[in-house]
Amino acid sequence: MKHIKLFKSSLMVLALASSTASFAQSIAITNATVHTVTEQGVLENATVVFEDGKVIAINPETLNAETIIDAKGKILTPGLIGSMNQLGLVEVSAVSKSRDASDKKADITFDASLAFNSRSSVIPYSRKGGITSNVVSPKGGDDMFKGQTFVADLSGEFDSVRSTHNNVVIDLGAKSKGSRALSLQNLQFKLEDAVKELAKAKKKTDDEKDKKEAKEPSREAQVINALLSGDKALVAYADRATDLLALLKIKEQFSLDLVFVGAADAVLIADKIAQANVPVVMTALDNLPGSFDSLHSSLDNAAKLTKAGVKVALSISGDTHNLYQLRYHAGNAIANGLSPDAALAAVTVNVAQAFNLDSGTIAVGKTADLVLWSADPFELSTKVSQMWINGKEYSTISRQDALRDRYTTSSDMPKAYVK
Repeated sequence: MKHIKLFKSSLMVLALASSTASFAQSIAITNATVHTVTEQGVLENATVVFEDGKVIAINPETLNAETIIDAKGKILTPGLIGSMNQLGLVEVSAVSKSRDASDKKADITFDASLAFNSRSSVIPYSRKGGITSNVVSPKGGDDMFKGQTFVADLSGEFDSVRSTHNNVVIDLGAKSKGSRALSLQNLQFKLEDAVKELAKAKKKTDDEKDKKEAKEPSREAQVINALLSGDKALVAYADRATDLLALLKIKEQFSLDLVFVGAADAVLIADKIAQANVPVVMTALDNLPGSFDSLHSSLDNAAKLTKAGVKVALSISGDTHNLYQLRYHAGNAIANGLSPDAALAAVTVNVAQAFNLDSGTIAVGKTADLVLWSADPFELSTKVSQMWINGKEYSTISRQDALRDRYTTSSDMPKAYVK
């Protein structure tokens, strides 16, 4: 029995060692058409080498890698980045006990990452669309502040949450009850009050007695202070031009980092948004007004905003199960005037820059989130050939594939199982 236990322990150690070695090994992808989404642009017949989760070389003079993958005829891009959805927080939207994105009592401190399910069946399904990481947003509760975003990769590993408490989400604009003015006023007041409190605290630091008696700011105050210092961005849902302009004024007054989400009317004030350097997260498929706030929804909005100099990040709308369709949304934007290069940036580097992520490009030192495509990633028939998250290869096989095989393959199982 003792020998068996020792044998099992040895096997476990060996497995761990081989796993570590597998992860640490250097991999080279050669002969690929590489879309770097940097100033280097598109590199033909290029080589990308990565190790320990980072890109370590592009077109090195000498190739030294333990694994070499010939990608002739294929396209290599950064992994696509989803944003402003509830991946890992909602399994089935119609089943209340599988929803963790909202809570009536949620406020500005709400950290939904504590409920993130890295083993959600939606995650491998999303990988089929070339998504390697995602900015997850809570839906909050009655408060205008919905909580804070967090970032997770789509590896499905238990440690896949990369960072938490990143940015503050606020929902402004039309209200089913009450006035939008109150939300904007409350935001203004909270920021003004925080500035006054910070000024008082600064004066007290000169006095040792006051310094000892000074109280630590509340958790809410700490988050507001982080907005004022630029450590967190304010991610604002708003559509109407007047609301967007009000937010631009607040940004200027308090020197905030600001991100617009939705922003159907952004085309009316595109020059002001571009001048303020505020990114816009939007879906490419909004074509009809969903409310009086979104009368200017159009399929060519992404192209118009990009042409005006606005940094556009594309996201999906509706159920999180649709995240895998992100590349199709980008394809629709291309069909409506957005250039292919701008479309790729809108689902990679623009998202990374809007949310301060270390991904979204293929460059030395960047996280090795990479996708090898059979052809143009924005073509409907194109498939993911291989993908790497943090430099480790992951499968695109999902529960849907298993179900397809179950019902299309002959089996000795009972009919209820196969039909």
